[in-house]
Amino acid sequence: MDLTQRFLKYISFDTQSDNFSETFPSTEKQKALAKVLVQELLEMGVSDARMDHNGYVYGSIPANVENAPALGLIAHMDTSPDLSGANINPSIISYTGGDIVLNEEKNIVMKTSEFPFLKDFVGDRLIVTDGTTLLGADDKAGIAEIMTVAEHLLTHPEISHGKVCIGFTPDEEVGGGPRYFDYQAFGADFAYTLDGGRLGEVEYENFNAAAATVTVNGVNIHPGSAKNKMVNALRIAMEFDGMLPVHQRPESTEGYEGFFHLNSMEGTVERAVMHYIIRDHDLEKFQQKKNKMQQIAEYLCQSYGKDTIELSIKDSYFNMLEPMRKHMHLVDNARKVVEDMGLTPLSVPIRGGTDGATFTYKGLPCPNLGVGGFNAHGKYEFASISQMEGAVEMLLRLIELYCGR
Repeated sequence: MDLTQRFLKYISFDTQSDNFSETFPSTEKQKALAKVLVQELLEMGVSDARMDHNGYVYGSIPANVENAPALGLIAHMDTSPDLSGANINPSIISYTGGDIVLNEEKNIVMKTSEFPFLKDFVGDRLIVTDGTTLLGADDKAGIAEIMTVAEHLLTHPEISHGKVCIGFTPDEEVGGGPRYFDYQAFGADFAYTLDGGRLGEVEYENFNAAAATVTVNGVNIHPGSAKNKMVNALRIAMEFDGMLPVHQRPESTEGYEGFFHLNSMEGTVERAVMHYIIRDHDLEKFQQKKNKMQQIAEYLCQSYGKDTIELSIKDSYFNMLEPMRKHMHLVDNARKVVEDMGLTPLSVPIRGGTDGATFTYKGLPCPNLGVGGFNAHGKYEFASISQMEGAVEMLLRLIELYCGR
């Protein structure tokens, strides 16, 4: 099974995680893919491949040289809750330029006017959706690449390598990937996550992140006799959102600019609930954003009654930059490999999260490498086959580099 075949097989599994589940993993269906990955690793010759009761997959390839560090490779199995990952209908196109018609019947088109970077893929083979689901390149491209590397090492014993530790995590998309990760069982000295992005990206800083739930308690009265009695939770919810800085929304920010993102809302006159995510690379600005929400909640409670607003803010993960400063050789080595491949390394702040952030804080330094997936979490998601193949080459070169070859 080659890299592309692996990828197409893995995206056929619906592994969508769930923000509101109280179980771990958040969806049991993630374990279906985990079991298949374990079986494939065992068939390759990874004798210690296993899935634990939390749905994590572990395995390792023993070193064939002495004194090399144990290198970890990690990818996540779940797909985003933002769009369905069930019944994905992919197609492979040889891209010659222009707009890409994903679904003629439903008039779903990936337009170069909206995605001008498509010009970079002229001459490439792309795997796209039919416009009704996401693709799952985030992060099944990373899984397929790690599995391909593992098989290559096991079928080419002449390649020198240290111990290679393999880990596949559930629930990364809902911030739970590292929650029950067994660092000792994993056995790596350091690791790389393979997740999203362009080949050549070497990332070591990410957002600080929190999730906020705003519950508005109103009073419902027949509108014909509502004067001085009705408290409309829906209108107060809109007022709350309107008091957040309009220029600090995802659609208005880039680079190091943080945001408040209203992810979902539902309600009635009696009760309304809004779910936000809060993001910023700068820890002080991150705290200021959380304080801003608290100030708005207090102001509205003063205006409408002390129990009008219930605000819950829970931190999700933090920027890995500070702890990574002690391990920049991991970044430098990855950049060297990218340059040796004739590419230009790119390090940009991740405008999102990565399991590697928490891993790094927990003592397993773990920058992120691009895998050739684009437009994640939506119907326009696609994967570049040439970049996925390049990611496999990059990993093999990196493994040899760490054993001094």
